[in-house]
Amino acid sequence: MEQVKFTEMQQGDVEDYAFLEPLEIEYASGTGQRVFDSLDALDTSFSGFQISRLGHSVQSATRAWRDGADIDWVVSALLHDIGDVYAPYNHDEYAAVVLAPFVREQCTWTVKVHADFQKYYYADKVGGNKDVRDKYRDHACFDDCADFCALWDQNSFDPAYDDLPLEFFRPMVLEVFARKAFDPDVLRSGVREPLVNDTVAAQRKKAA
Repeated sequence: MEQVKFTEMQQGDVEDYAFLEPLEIEYASGTGQRVFDSLDALDTSFSGFQISRLGHSVQSATRAWRDGADIDWVVSALLHDIGDVYAPYNHDEYAAVVLAPFVREQCTWTVKVHADFQKYYYADKVGGNKDVRDKYRDHACFDDCADFCALWDQNSFDPAYDDLPLEFFRPMVLEVFARKAFDPDVLRSGVREPLVNDTVAAQRKKAA
């Protein structure tokens, strides 16, 4: 059997869907590589900053790594703007949907709303409300998103910063996207992990 027999899904039988299932599983196993490869498109997104959107993403992840952040935070920092290419008006939600099956809910929520938190640094200069993030004030992860933007996002447009190479992060992306999707042990609902771990940061600095 090389293809299903049906032209409408309602016509499919047990044999058809048994044939499709392993193909879908095999394709899904390549998600991490496809996501990583998609980062290249950020190098040609809108210009005007001193570094490209890809450079910004790598710099965000580099800062997270050097701060001792765990793998969920580092991968979230790397991928937080991947929606810029295909969803420029809700890029944060786009990135969160991609990450949601594979990282801690704390990280997914942070990525999902980070654009509102970023406005704290510039919205008043373009006639907007810099305090729009206050609508999330009662959320358990409010401080996490505020710190994410302060430590890794709003300051990661520096062409003089010593970024790690993009390739450095490939194994981390592949590891995260190889996890079982929506595994409760991965999502860890209600769990908050610190963005900064000074002990880990010192170890990474020593090993560099």
